[in-house]
Amino acid sequence: MLRTSCKAALDELEPRLRGLMLAGLAGEAEPYRRLLNELSGLLRGFYARRCPPGVDAEDLVQETLIAVHTRRATYDVGQPFTAWAYAIARYKLIDALRRGRAHLRAPQEEADALFAPPELRGGAEAAMAARDLERVLADLPERSRALIRDVKITGLSTREAAEKHGMTESAVKVAVHRGLKALGGKYGGSDVGED
Repeated sequence: MLRTSCKAALDELEPRLRGLMLAGLAGEAEPYRRLLNELSGLLRGFYARRCPPGVDAEDLVQETLIAVHTRRATYDVGQPFTAWAYAIARYKLIDALRRGRAHLRAPQEEADALFAPPELRGGAEAAMAARDLERVLADLPERSRALIRDVKITGLSTREAAEKHGMTESAVKVAVHRGLKALGGKYGGSDVGED
């Protein structure tokens, strides 16, 4: 439901921002000024949630606005404005992290992370994390998925999970370990966590 609310907010925002951009490209100064003002507020929230210590979010806002302005001729009017602006914002964040030699990666996520209204942002990120987790777990057999969810995510003890699934505690430990090991092999993890 929260994901749907985020999408609805983006669906309402996209035509407005796109219209302001198109008016700006046509030479209208006032709509273009409004676009940059609205975009600056969205960017502040976006960067504030993602910048590690030592990376100035306000500098990134200004760099991104300058990039939007200087690259506005590259905007394909047949494409969504929010996706174009999000790509610029994300690349500016990656550049800043590289300059700061931060050992972090800017997350690959969807453009609605930038354009979600403030009251939905935390929920949007949680929804994206849940979606990503489900994609990863989908590679496992159903029983392994259920056991990993119960033991590693929900926090059931191996005894509780064993009772819930009609298994021995040893069988639960083995199934969880094998499932995590399979995921680690596929996704490059080395520590699969053994309890």
